[in-house]
Order: sequence, then structure tokens, then C-alpha cells
Amino acid sequence: MNANLSTPFFDCIVVGGGHAGCEAAAALARLGHKTLLVTGNLDRLGHLSCNPAIGGLAKTHMVREIDALGGMMGLWADASAIQMRVLNMSKGPAVRATRGQMDRQAYMANVRKTLFFLPNLRIWQDQVTGLVADDKRVTGVTTRAGLRFYASHMLLTTGTFLSGRIHIGLINMPAGRLGDEPATELSSSLTALGIQLGRLKTGTTPRLLGTSIDYDVLEAQYSDDPLPCFSFHGPRPSLPQIPCYVSWTNETTHDIIREGFDRSPLFTGVIQGTGARYCPSIEDKVARFPQRERHHVFLEPEGLDWAEVYCNGISTSLPLDIQERMIHSIHGLEHAVMVRPGYAIEYDYANPLQVQKTLETKAVPNLWFAGQINGTSGYEEAAAQGMWAALNISCRLRDLPPFMPRRDEAYMAVLVDDLVTLGTLEPYRMFTSRAEHRLLLREDTADMRLTPRGRELGLVGDKQWEAFERRRELCAKADSYLETRRLGSGTEVRGVSVAGMTLADVLRRPEVELCELAGKDTELSALLEDVDDFTLGTIQADVKYKGYIERQRALVARSLRLEETPLPEDLDYTAVAGLSGEVVEKLCRVRPASLGQAGRISGVTPAAVDCLEIHLHKLGLLRLGKMR
Repeated sequence: MNANLSTPFFDCIVVGGGHAGCEAAAALARLGHKTLLVTGNLDRLGHLSCNPAIGGLAKTHMVREIDALGGMMGLWADASAIQMRVLNMSKGPAVRATRGQMDRQAYMANVRKTLFFLPNLRIWQDQVTGLVADDKRVTGVTTRAGLRFYASHMLLTTGTFLSGRIHIGLINMPAGRLGDEPATELSSSLTALGIQLGRLKTGTTPRLLGTSIDYDVLEAQYSDDPLPCFSFHGPRPSLPQIPCYVSWTNETTHDIIREGFDRSPLFTGVIQGTGARYCPSIEDKVARFPQRERHHVFLEPEGLDWAEVYCNGISTSLPLDIQERMIHSIHGLEHAVMVRPGYAIEYDYANPLQVQKTLETKAVPNLWFAGQINGTSGYEEAAAQGMWAALNISCRLRDLPPFMPRRDEAYMAVLVDDLVTLGTLEPYRMFTSRAEHRLLLREDTADMRLTPRGRELGLVGDKQWEAFERRRELCAKADSYLETRRLGSGTEVRGVSVAGMTLADVLRRPEVELCELAGKDTELSALLEDVDDFTLGTIQADVKYKGYIERQRALVARSLRLEETPLPEDLDYTAVAGLSGEVVEKLCRVRPASLGQAGRISGVTPAAVDCLEIHLHKLGLLRLGKMR
């Protein structure tokens, strides 16, 4: 049965209304492409299914990159934030990150407010049950309601819904998340098309009634002042700011948790999917780290007018009686009332070795994956993939070169390159340590790196571009002045003479801050008079770390030769002299796009890369002068 819609055929169908799907649908529609977003529950568009927070270490970097490209997550987060803090302020700027607590209902309302009013976006509540394909490509989807929708491209952003199953103790049930149906039929359709699926597991914590918590005995965490934000160009957060609270587990808590091990789906073999290494459940932490006397519990409010509190740090799938006793053993929660249980959820995913760097699947042309279907964990990782896939679909539709920034240009590039080069057998989470050029990828420089690219692609509007140009010009003026302005005789900073030194040389001293220098130089003070604290931080970091930044850029330049040396898609690796059978197998599975990507595959040695170079030269695909 064909759907009787005003637009019977679409440029792209996005399946799933989570963070990847919402970001992708918004980008495609704003770029002028006729887009259909199909999701099982319109009331849950942009739902923060786990913790009510956006950002954090490495994750904020991707939120800012999405914003720099003209995306939405940063704007939605700023409009919904009820607490904003910068993490790692005692460390260097490359590893600092903004984190915001969201009003869960406000966030979903802001997502809906955007999506429902985009001219090129049609939204439909239904469940996709299968894919329609001919011999060459995917052409459409079928739904539970008996409809068929057709498009030239399909983007699956299924989250935890693909054959999802929830576990609470030894009780389990099919669900995409608690209270929502799973997508039970789509997996078989993907398998029939040649996509190999595996199982992963994630989990969430119990929710408590806020009025039942004894906040007076707990440590409070407040927003920073001045208030940070995520977007480079949007309105600043305007909702009232409220605190989170900190407590700890204890030995009694751990004893109670151990009592539930024999009924834990994690330890009895009921759960088959691989869990997140870097976000373990509380029972996993207690089992793996028996020497630890306590673990953090962060009590995070879910909204200004919302009764529930999220217990970050005690994700669990233990039986309900154990969950309740565990909660009551924690300081401040002795009389807490649980309103929703913690649970684990298993779901299908496709190892991302099966997708190209654009996130289009290798087996099925015009079928794209983004988010947890690619094995990632986290709202920000999902949204970044949604943006990445949407821009590449748009480039394909407009016959433009693909959107593929390098690892030294974006955290989202590190994310995608890791996925398609290394694959993953467990939920992938982004860390600053995954980026070898992280000093070039600070959260405050995302606009400098990516906004021009977003403008070229048509997603950055005039207002955002004007704000970017003002900030770029101001940073350039300040940098030039600091590097050239020399201080006069008799000038001292912190009791030390700095006469004849440039302002930049003085600023590079570890203890000196930019605001101090402004007090020593009237022209600098005038230049920085109306500059916001965020941009002041950018100017200061650029000057203080200039030598390190130039050194990293030199390393990047040297490695570009390998990154810019393409490998043919149909290269016969069995014909390359000097490669071991193991290396040939890995190269055939990944099909790297360049020598640089080949060198990042686990087990592919520098000697193997040399063999590939020599083979390319023999084939006449590489000039001898470019080899060294």
C-alpha cells in the first residue's frame, strides 16, 4: 500500500527520532532536501533516554563542532540548560569541556519546535519494519501501518531499538527503552541485505522522587559564573540554574549489591551483549574493583518542574528489591522513593567496518547508518554521526565532493575514522585521548576549524557567519597586537621586569593571565574591552600554546603525504608482495581509502605500508618522487 502523502517520494528517509536522527533530519531539510523522519513515538523526539545532560570531556568538542557547522544540538542544549559548568579547569585548554544539565522536557520541546516547522521535513509516527531494495540499491521502507515510503537515500538511526530487550534482574522483556516498543522486524531485513549484526548492551539508573531526598546532608554543585554555553552564535542559556548534589556508595551498599549477584542478568549469563567498558554498571564496578570503598553518586535533577532525579553513577540491572535496598544505604537517600527502576538493554548493531567513511554501507548503496547502530554510546557521538551522514547525503544529492575532514580538523573525524578503520566490538565512547592532535581540536576553536566548511555547504546562515567573522577578526587582531607590542622600560609583571619583551612573550609565562596584561597596556585594554570571557580564553590559549600548536601542525603536514595517497577500492591486496596473510585479511575487510588509514588498522605495520607504497608505484599509481 502506498502512502497518500503530499510528497510521495523523498530525497532521504531518516529512521529514528533520537539525537542522530533529529540532527540529520534538521540538516537535510535546512539544506533544501525533501526529508521524511519516521519514528515510533513523536512525544519522544530528542529524548534524553539516559542521563539528562549534554557535553562532557571530548563530547562537548563534538557538540561545538556540530554548532560550528550550522547544526542544532548546541542551540537546543543552551535553550534547555538548568546547570552549566566547565570541567577540568585545573588542566590545559585542550582537555577542558563544558557540561550542561538539561531540563528533559524543555529539551524535547525545543527539538520539536525546530523540527515541526522546517519546510522540507515531513514527520511520521510509525515503526519501520523493513527495507525495500532492488538489485542495485535500497529504494524505500515498509511500516507497521502497512505503508511504503520511497527515497533515493535511507538513513538508519535506530539507537537501542533494533531488537531491543530490557533486563531487570532475571525479568526481561522486549523494548527499545522502558515504555517504548522495540523494532523487532527490521533486523531480519538488514540481515537479508547482507548486513552482519551483533549485540551490545547499555544501561541506565533508577530515578528517584526529588522531594524524598535529604539534600541538606549532601554536597551541592552549582553552575559556573559567568555561565558557559555550547553555541558560538545562539542565545545564551536563560532558564533558572539549579544545583546538582553529590553522594557516595559505601561498604554496606556494596554488600547489598553482592547479595544480588546470583540474580543479576550480567553475571548469570542472561545478557549476551557486550557492555560499555568506560561506563560500567554499579554491580560491575563492585565486582571489578573490590578494593574501592566507595563510588561517586551524582544526583541530577531532570527539570525545573519535574519531580524525578537521575542517580548518575549507579546504573544497574539488579533485581528491584536489591535496587531499593542499595538506594536506601546511600547517604542522603535513606528515605528516597524510587519511581523508575534501573535496567540494562541489549540491542542489535552493525560493526562499523561495514560502512564507508561517509557512513554509507558498503553492502547496500544509498543505505546509511548513524548513531548506536554503528556501535557508539552517547548522545553527542550519535548527533555528530547524524550531522556527518546528513552532510554526505547532501553532497551526494548535489554532486559535491564528500564531507570528510581529517583527524586533525575535528573530533567527529576522529570518531568516524576510528569506527570505520578499527571497528568496535563494544560500545564506543569518545575521549580526548583518542585524538592525537587534540591541542588543535580545543572546544573553543571548533568554529575556526569548521564554520567556513559549514558555510560552503550551505548550512551556516548569514547571522551565524557574521558572528563568526567578528570573532575571527577580533582573535586575529588581538594575536597580532600581542605578538608585536613591546613593553616599555620600567614595566614589571608580578615584580619582574619585562621591559622590551612582547606582550605575547610575557603571556607565555605560566603564571601570567591575559587580564593582567590588559592592565599594563591601554591599547590592549581598549581592544579587549567588550570581548566575552570565552573569546578571551581563545586568544590566551592561542598565544600561550603557540609553539606547541605550530609543532603539531608540522607533524600533521608531514603525515598528509600518507593521508593524501589514495588506495583503489578494488586493489588486489593478495598481489602485494611482502604482506602477511593476516594483514591481507584486515586490508580486505576494511578497504582503507588511503595509505594513512591503512596504517591505522590494528596489525598493519609501517613495513606493510611501505609494501603498499611500492606496489602502488609498480602499478603506476604513485610517482617515485612522492614516495619519500
